[in-house]
Amino acid sequence: MSFTIKKHIPNTITCFNLFSGAIAVAFAFEGNLLFATLFIFLSAVFDFLDGFLARLLGAYSELGKQLDSLADLVSFGLAPSVIVFSLFKEFPYPEAMFDYAFLFPYTGFFIVVFSALRLAKFNIDESQTTSFRGLPTPANAILIGGIALSQFSFWTIPVVGLYLLLALVCVSCFLLVSPLPMFSLKMKGFSIANNKVQYTFLLLSLVLLVAFFFFGFALSICLYILMSVVLAIKNRLSNKKDLHI
Repeated sequence: MSFTIKKHIPNTITCFNLFSGAIAVAFAFEGNLLFATLFIFLSAVFDFLDGFLARLLGAYSELGKQLDSLADLVSFGLAPSVIVFSLFKEFPYPEAMFDYAFLFPYTGFFIVVFSALRLAKFNIDESQTTSFRGLPTPANAILIGGIALSQFSFWTIPVVGLYLLLALVCVSCFLLVSPLPMFSLKMKGFSIANNKVQYTFLLLSLVLLVAFFFFGFALSICLYILMSVVLAIKNRLSNKKDLHI
């Protein structure tokens, strides 16, 4: 296969990511949260494949890097923002909030703003190759999609569901730009010894998906955050111990 053809394969997959994300946005605006979330999940698959193929084929390019960020902004920034927008639209607001209830749905778009900041920081931070700082945008989108499809009864309780969703927006935005180190799912070969964290996460996530279905996606991201926090604390304690030796 010639290099000219090889170098375009990852970018083509990235375009599928963008296309799928645009469809997710359209479904989210229509209030079809199931298909919106499914297309976000599909975008996440394409996002994994374009990076995997770029490494496999040695087909990195500046164009691919920029295109990937633009695709991620739509698929994992705008799409979850519109999902939150649609969720807010469905709330039975109490009479006391009628005058300003129309403002709440637009708070969901803070997610796309903070996603843009997250992606911009990633593009200029050369240290984020084997790990990340802040929650990756695909993980954040999967978290929101999983929660949106869970259909908990408290979503429809006036005020309670409203403030829970506002809290979700705030936590989401914070995690995107936080300095918290997050481990990468990139494998170092296929040996268990070199990929203990990755295999542990994938196995536990599979259990969560089987047990909780859609909510399992949200729980798997919570697990990812928790494991990252534990690893960060462990590494910090290890570094302090080394300094005292």
